[in-house]
Amino acid sequence: MSRRKLLTFSSAAIVGLSVNQLLSKAYAQEVQKSISFSLPVLDKLVTPDATHPIRLNFNENALGMSPRAKQAAIDAIPKANRYAKAEMPLLNKALAKHHQVVESQILLTAGSSEGIRSTISAFVKPDTQLVIPELTYGDGEHFAKIFNLKITKVPCLTDWKIDITSLKNVVEGYRGFSIVYLVNPNNPTSTVFDLNEIESWIKSKPKNTIFIFDEAYAEFVNDPTFESAEKFITQKYENIVLLKTFSKIHAMAGLRVGYIVSTEANIKNISQYVAGEKLNYCGVCAALASINDTQYLTYSKKVVDVSRDIMEKVLSELGIHYLKSETNFMFHKTPIGLNDYRELMKQKFILVGRDFAPATNWCRISLGTPGEMLYVANVIRELREKSMI
Repeated sequence: MSRRKLLTFSSAAIVGLSVNQLLSKAYAQEVQKSISFSLPVLDKLVTPDATHPIRLNFNENALGMSPRAKQAAIDAIPKANRYAKAEMPLLNKALAKHHQVVESQILLTAGSSEGIRSTISAFVKPDTQLVIPELTYGDGEHFAKIFNLKITKVPCLTDWKIDITSLKNVVEGYRGFSIVYLVNPNNPTSTVFDLNEIESWIKSKPKNTIFIFDEAYAEFVNDPTFESAEKFITQKYENIVLLKTFSKIHAMAGLRVGYIVSTEANIKNISQYVAGEKLNYCGVCAALASINDTQYLTYSKKVVDVSRDIMEKVLSELGIHYLKSETNFMFHKTPIGLNDYRELMKQKFILVGRDFAPATNWCRISLGTPGEMLYVANVIRELREKSMI
């Protein structure tokens, strides 16, 4: 498609979203005048190739870290021969303030994966079961297998909606200890569930049960009814462990910085199973800068919103069913077999998500920059025009 037609399509795709305001360099300079941004403006064509494909397969933040965070990481390199003994307490303090808890209720981890592993480790008892929806992020199941736990998967409802009632029934019918692992927004479905559905269950303080809430993508949510599970922690409930990460909205997936929020007793227990003072030095410094760069984080979310709108419009136009996304990725049905669909996209230098059983005819596609998503949208339309999908 010609550049003129591409720009015409872009205007139609994001009508009503104030594109010039959201994506222009002028807006970038307005929200952060002291920093020179490198941003995905719509008049910059994306031309991927085999060496530089569009990576939409790992839910990475395509916009990248804030310039302040990047500079903090660069400045930390000369000191990276040292441990971050002085910097980690500063990050711990900043996170405690952010979540309105005391510092002893925060535990830093090497990304959310270490948070998942260490939390499961801390609550392993004889006859423990991990209870999860049948379609969710796989690290919980992965670590449960390492610890030889019983894994109980609860079938989802229509369009992979999490069945909270059935999860509760499974726990109530089990004699041993239950670890309930919930990802909200969920991965790979990109959807959220209403905390009201589970609130009465949590507040009933079910015996022998701990709830792990993984909120890696919560900062992307637009649903006004969405609530974080942190409210249960501030309300002093002892059966909640909240996992957070700098990998997504902060765009620091490669720097491996995450953290846990819970009660002081739970944090003390879980802390026995983390690597301690072994976080990435540059990552800690970047996180300290990023957590305070609220203007850039707001901008980053708006860029994802525009990219999502582009993808939603082309899928709707072509009648391809998709789930309402509250994250930086989408989950849509594939008109052809997933492997064939993935290969067609790869031939156009677009990498999309892997298989997620049992959703064998669904594709998870991450949201790149608006320029990348315009290219993707036009590829999908071209494939439909050629009757290939």
